[in-house]
Amino acid sequence: MSRWIITLIIFSAIFLFVEIYAFQAIKTLTKSRLIKWSWLLISAAVYANFLYVIFSTPRSAGQTISFQLAAGLMLTFLIPKVVLLIIMFGEDVFRVFTKLFSFLSPGETKDFSGRREFVAKIALGLAAIPFASFLYGIWQGRYNYKVLKYQLTFDDLPDAFDGFKITQISDIHSGSFTNKEKIEYGVNLINEQKSDVMLFTGDIVNNMANEMDSWIDVFKQLEAPFGKYSVLGNHDYGDYVQWDKPEDKVANFQAVKDIHPKIGFDLLLDEHRYIEKDGHKIALIGVENWGKGFNQAGDLQKASSLVAQDDFKILMTHDPSHWEYQVKEDDFNYHLTLSGHTHGLQMGIEIPGFFRWSPSQYIYKQWAGLYSEFGRFINVNRGFGYHAFPGRVGIWPEITVIELKKGSHDS
Repeated sequence: MSRWIITLIIFSAIFLFVEIYAFQAIKTLTKSRLIKWSWLLISAAVYANFLYVIFSTPRSAGQTISFQLAAGLMLTFLIPKVVLLIIMFGEDVFRVFTKLFSFLSPGETKDFSGRREFVAKIALGLAAIPFASFLYGIWQGRYNYKVLKYQLTFDDLPDAFDGFKITQISDIHSGSFTNKEKIEYGVNLINEQKSDVMLFTGDIVNNMANEMDSWIDVFKQLEAPFGKYSVLGNHDYGDYVQWDKPEDKVANFQAVKDIHPKIGFDLLLDEHRYIEKDGHKIALIGVENWGKGFNQAGDLQKASSLVAQDDFKILMTHDPSHWEYQVKEDDFNYHLTLSGHTHGLQMGIEIPGFFRWSPSQYIYKQWAGLYSEFGRFINVNRGFGYHAFPGRVGIWPEITVIELKKGSHDS
């Protein structure tokens, strides 16, 4: 039996288990056949739609959007059912232990019917929270742009760059876009920050260069007086598409790189640029994608080969695992690193100054926001666009504004 069939059987068993327990809550609360059959038919339709989209070929830009919508719909219905599973299964475990205790200690038999109905109501009420959150995330959350502002202080910052402002955007994923008005709003919001320089940290498309065709005129409107610079992300290499010929992948990759000058960005491919102001300069270094465990195309040493040790350095690298494994302890001293890639998995809970959680934190040590070690900083941008899941729940699309200040700071 092939590995694919075994995987399908395992996942089918898991989904069946979830569905059976979720249905227990409905059976407990209603005797209406209409409600029960509607529940079952909607569930079957959601799974059937997802499987149909997965097995449809090939994956063009439009079908990528179809896949995202199918995945989003399935998650919107599946996550609340997992909540039902946890509560209803927990109640079953409680009943088993209670009955076992009653069997070992004979006494009055307890009636659990009222308790079961109460627990089912609580379970449905709690399941409604992620259901509503996912619906909002798909309908509006993916366009709920947030401007996050930081002020970073360095004792060796050149005097002329005291107060210099950087806007960072990341993970455009143009192949996912469907609403031009909302994207134009996001681009205008970026321009409203009036930063000195604009830095884009990778993933301009999902897979194919033509995904950007409809959006070039929109992103050409981005402005920054000291220039706009960019690097590549893992999705820009076309590694997630089955190409008919190797030459097609090569041509697509070149077309992706050609997008950057079309929208006014200077693409850095393991190289550097100096930004000069009033006789002073800072080094901007951009590497190709480097991720722990996959696609390690970036060459940090090559990119920095013509940069001096005592230069003030800003590094652009798409994947924050690069900072964790190669950059943060490097004696060359990269003062500020800008990354993206994680999206914060586009779902989680963030209460500023109090609580942060996302499944992304179990994959990446630096998964969203600003971090500091060894007196060096990394900002992990949550991304401008979205991918795979066509929405954002609690982890909103981000425009980062960083102001550089001259002075001492704590390591």
